[in-house]
Amino acid sequence: MEKYYWRDIKRRESNTIKVGSLTVGGNSPISVQSMTNTKTSDAEKTIKQVKELEDVGADLVRISCPDKESTSSLREIVDNVTVPIIADIHFHYKRAIEAAEAGASCLRINPGNIGSIDRVKEVVNAAKDYGCSIRIGVNAGSLEKEILDKYGSPSPEAMVESALMHERILKDLDFNEYKISVKASDVLLTIEAYKQLAKATNAPLHLGVTEAGGLMTGSIKSSIGIGQLLMMGIGDTIRVSLSANPVEEVKVGFNILKSLGLRYRGVTIISCPSCARQGFEVIETVKILEDRLSHITESITLSVIGCVVNGPGEALYTDVGFTGGGNNNGMIYLNGKQLSKINNEQMIEKIVEHVEQKANEISDERIT
Repeated sequence: MEKYYWRDIKRRESNTIKVGSLTVGGNSPISVQSMTNTKTSDAEKTIKQVKELEDVGADLVRISCPDKESTSSLREIVDNVTVPIIADIHFHYKRAIEAAEAGASCLRINPGNIGSIDRVKEVVNAAKDYGCSIRIGVNAGSLEKEILDKYGSPSPEAMVESALMHERILKDLDFNEYKISVKASDVLLTIEAYKQLAKATNAPLHLGVTEAGGLMTGSIKSSIGIGQLLMMGIGDTIRVSLSANPVEEVKVGFNILKSLGLRYRGVTIISCPSCARQGFEVIETVKILEDRLSHITESITLSVIGCVVNGPGEALYTDVGFTGGGNNNGMIYLNGKQLSKINNEQMIEKIVEHVEQKANEISDERIT
C-alpha cells in the first residue's frame, strides 16, 4: 500500500540509554513494558510470569521490590529470564542498592522519596557500579508536599516541576542513564504533563496512564492517552496499566503501536463487526483465529470480512484474506489476489495454514 505523508509520525529527539541489552530512546523501537503481580519473594511464580510476558513480546518487565525478601529473590529471577528487569524499589534506598547488586537492569525510583542527598548518592553509585539505568517515576497521586502546596493540586505544571527537580539531582551527580515518566489516572492530565515535559528535557520518556482500570476501561483510557502522545512523536517506552493479567498489558501495548504503524508483531486481524449480510459467523471465527494464531510473531495482516461489500477491497492490502460469499462458501486471498473458493467448514484450517506458511516465508527470508 502506498505510504502517504500524513501517515508519518516524527519521533521526538531524545537521548539514548541502555536498559540491560535494550537501547531506549533516540531512533530505537518504542519498547513495551509490563509488571509482575506475583510476590517477588516467590521466585518460582515470578519467573513463570516473567516468561509468560516474554512469550507475548514484552521488552521490559518491572518487578516490585518493597522488602529485603524481594531483593533477595531478585538474583534468581534475573538469572532465569531473558528480558531486562526493572526493580521498583519504592521508598527505601537500600532496596535500590540490593536490586542493583542482584542484577536489575534499571531502578524505578523517585529521588525525592529516598531521603537525604547522601542516600541518593549511594543509589546512583550502585547504579554506576552495576550498570543500571534509572527511571524517575512521578505520579500525580504521590507528589511532594511542597509542590502540592505550591500548586494546590496535581496539575501538569506540578508534575513536570517534580520530574525536573529529580532530573537535576541525577545530573548534579553526573548520572545520565535515566528516563522519566509523569503518570496520572486522568487521561487529559497525563497528556498535558507529558507534552510539557517533552519540551523541557531530552531524556527518554516512559508513557502510561496509571491505575487505568480493568481490561476494557483501562485499554480505552490507555489507548487514548498513550496513543495521542505517540501521534505527537512523544514516547520511548510504554506500559498499559490494567487490573488484569499482565499478559494483556503487553498485547494492548503492541496493538496501540501497531494501530499507529510504529511497531509490528504478530498477526493483525482486520475484521468487520458483522451484519445480516455475513456469509459466516464473523465474530466467532475471529475469536477462534485470534487464539489459533497467537503463536505467530512475524508481522502479518489478515482480513476476515463477512461479505463481498468490503471484503475484496480489504483483501487487496492484506497478506491473507477471506471474504464470505453465498451457499456456505467464501474466497481465500493471498497477497491481494484471489486464490480459491472454499467451503466455510474449511475456512479456519485454510486460513491458519496460509498464515503459518506466510510466517515461515518471512522468517526464511530474514535468515537468508
